[in-house]
Amino acid sequence: MKYTYLFLSLLTVSISSEAQDFNPAAIRKHIEFLASDDLEGRGTATMGEIRAANYIADIFKNAGLKPGGTDQSYFQPFQVSFAIDGNPHLLTARNVVGYLDNGAKKTMVIGAHYDHLGKGFQGSSLTPDSKNKIHNGADDNASGTTGLLELAAHFSGNKFIEKHNILFIAFSGEELGLLGSKYFTENPTIPLDQISCMINMDMIGRLSDEKGLIISGWGTSRAWGKLIPDLAKKQHLRFTVDSSGVGASDHTSFYLKNIPVVQFFTGGHSDYHKISDDVAKINFQGEASILNLIAGLVEKLDNEPAEAEFLTAENPHSGSTSTDFKVTLGIMPDYSYSGKGLRIDAVTKARPADKAGMLTGDIIIRLAGKEIGNIYDYMDVLGSHEAGDRVEAELRRGTETRKVQVTF
Repeated sequence: MKYTYLFLSLLTVSISSEAQDFNPAAIRKHIEFLASDDLEGRGTATMGEIRAANYIADIFKNAGLKPGGTDQSYFQPFQVSFAIDGNPHLLTARNVVGYLDNGAKKTMVIGAHYDHLGKGFQGSSLTPDSKNKIHNGADDNASGTTGLLELAAHFSGNKFIEKHNILFIAFSGEELGLLGSKYFTENPTIPLDQISCMINMDMIGRLSDEKGLIISGWGTSRAWGKLIPDLAKKQHLRFTVDSSGVGASDHTSFYLKNIPVVQFFTGGHSDYHKISDDVAKINFQGEASILNLIAGLVEKLDNEPAEAEFLTAENPHSGSTSTDFKVTLGIMPDYSYSGKGLRIDAVTKARPADKAGMLTGDIIIRLAGKEIGNIYDYMDVLGSHEAGDRVEAELRRGTETRKVQVTF
């Protein structure tokens, strides 16, 4: 998961429970395979990723799901380019797609990314001297991928024909910038206007009483506020919400196509993007509770008289949110951009960037006198300023370089 920070509303809901339907032992079995040393961290476009993709496709096939990729296969290949030791390489990654075809007009998408940081040569490891060390990514995101596999088995084997089809997608390239989900939404294997909503799972393996469950995308549809609280109560789950539809995971790609999204996450921890993110620290019983909630949500959505209505959610920094940053530009970074600087994927109206004249596609190369090489440089600048501060931003727009004044 490419989470670098979270924006949580102050809403916290407490809750009470019923028996688990998902099996913690089955959850353990999947995570132990996906996060094993044999898969060498599931780096994008590596042999470890291919073996993980084959594992996912076999489970989809055994569950009776139809191939939902390209060329009547379970795979949707796409090209990725990234530098290793300073040298760029063009390689092939692949999403894995299974389709539960109920003959319906509308389709729900359930997704999770299955790639991780491999052996430390790609992505953003936080382990010192991380090169050639396996990053197993048990929580990030073998846990979410396992949720995808368990939900696929549940809905394909429940002997019930839902009123929606369900498309199960394991995305690659998330750690490199949401590449797989962005590729899918630009090259969908079913028409986007047939997708009713997207449910994402990213790091759902570390449920704790302290953090509870963190649910993002709350503001993208009224359906979430209507349906989720009672489901969470039945599972004894305390939760907090983030209104925004954008964040550093794959639901963002769907939100930007005006599709209602909701993401489930159990919070950051000290093993994030480190070689210590291992199976021994997973809360299997906690994940089973989360999957019960998600399965219940799918069932309730399926029985709603109307499709979940898409809403434009508030900016992640706005409203009654809790964040370490006192200011924001009001932009959505392009996580797929691998060049120098921070490319803007979307600009929120009436926010500082919009007022300063910034546009989608602009690349921020300097902000407040600091060179911006990546999103982390951008975050450092935000963290050092207060509301009302006026700074200069230097942008690259096409072949031109421009300077604009920004008031936070």
